Amino acid sequence: MNAIELAIFANRINNVCEEMGAVLRRAAFSPNIKDRLDYSCALFDQQGRIIAQAAHIPVHLGSMAFAMRDLVEAVQWQAGDMVVVNDPYLGGTHLPDVTLIAPVFSGSQLQGFVANRAHHVNIGATSPGSMPISSRLEDEGIVIAPSLLVRKGTLDQRLLSQLSDDRPVARGDFLAQLSANGVGAQRFEQLVSELSEVGFNDAVAGLHNYGNRLAQAELAKLPSGQYQFSDCMDDDGQGNTDVALQVCLTISEQGILADFTGTADQVAGNINCPLSVAAAAVFYCFRCLLPSYTPACAGVFDVIKLAAPEGCLVNAQRPAAVAAGNVETSMRLVDLVLGALAQALPEAIPAAAQGTMNNIAMGADGDQPWDYYETIAGGTGGHAQAAGLHCVQSHMTNTLNTPIESLESHFPLRIRRYQQRLGSGGQGLHPGGDGLIREFEFLAPAQVTLLTERRRHQPWGLAGGGPGRYGENSLNGEPIGAKQQLSVQAGDRIVVATPGGGGWGTRE
Repeated sequence: MNAIELAIFANRINNVCEEMGAVLRRAAFSPNIKDRLDYSCALFDQQGRIIAQAAHIPVHLGSMAFAMRDLVEAVQWQAGDMVVVNDPYLGGTHLPDVTLIAPVFSGSQLQGFVANRAHHVNIGATSPGSMPISSRLEDEGIVIAPSLLVRKGTLDQRLLSQLSDDRPVARGDFLAQLSANGVGAQRFEQLVSELSEVGFNDAVAGLHNYGNRLAQAELAKLPSGQYQFSDCMDDDGQGNTDVALQVCLTISEQGILADFTGTADQVAGNINCPLSVAAAAVFYCFRCLLPSYTPACAGVFDVIKLAAPEGCLVNAQRPAAVAAGNVETSMRLVDLVLGALAQALPEAIPAAAQGTMNNIAMGADGDQPWDYYETIAGGTGGHAQAAGLHCVQSHMTNTLNTPIESLESHFPLRIRRYQQRLGSGGQGLHPGGDGLIREFEFLAPAQVTLLTERRRHQPWGLAGGGPGRYGENSLNGEPIGAKQQLSVQAGDRIVVATPGGGGWGTRE
């Protein structure tokens, strides 16, 4: 393919992912998918190497890009199959993120895969919302090893009932994922038919080569050397505090090595994460340095290697709990890698963003059971060109807020306040963005879990800029901890005040 043909091909396969996402959103039942957009869609080649993705959730997509090859090699694929998996140690992230993978054939020849990953608010955990203060993977819900949900075009109704627990909303979300993959596979097959098998495979090879050349060209602009940075997690919810994170970035002509030696061992709490989540954070940071037209393909990521001791926090081993690793530790790993990169590229890297997703999960059993989960936005860091952004999702999450109208119509909740947390961004020539305040009033008894960070360690500034303000959680006006599991009654109110971003530079 010439350059124009390759650009058209890249856009066409990206649009397949976008269409898959549109189908998933429109067909889903839960606010978590249809309103917050907590899902991701991607295409892969015959070997399970990523060739396209929509602009969805970085932690979903980066982890799939890292782990899909091993996953697809473990299955004997046939036309009409679709595999379901959520096992964090077999290519997943945490248990609520359930992935469906479908092969695409041209005749008898396997051409590639379509996949989508969506967050399910109830995956059978010990607490509503399936984000418990856990110490074992099994406490976090059903662990799904790669299993055939569809075999040669026939849906396994028994498995679907087990996964959804026969709840209509959950069943609807699974069917929406099936539909999204169905549309993606159809579009994939049409493209292969149009280009021919040989033409399509040549296009994929050309895309990987082009992505690799772009990555190598940008890599050549980075100053060679070793750059180290340290940070720490506030706590693990099980009594361990100041859990160390450390990275050494080695940049050379051969590529980039992110070495996490020196990071703490895996802990009793659920801030552990599999190596695929750490890879997602590293891929994201370097992808942000590349031109916007860089294709999201495996050729781009081939220049990046990871090293992390087995059993450490970012390369946890079964049965370590991981519910918060995917959301909280991944955010802090971005801070960690950007902190190291700031030494090499001081004018290109922003100060720390809020460094947490401020997870809140809630619900109740009984005659009218319900589950709800959301992440709450905060501030981003200032940088050499401008101030940080106020009240936005950042880095490893790309979700929206749940509109108040949707939340209050689906659940026994009332939002009392939803406002900018003025002055929470760090001071500086370019201040950090402000966090926000979200106040929930409960209209019925419920169980609530909070998984939050940056309640003890502030988001750092750069080039003399000040740190962002700590986040704060409270129940009926009284402070509560960063990681809490509690019961509330009708009339109780929980306030989550999110951190601001760090500031950049000093004022004259």
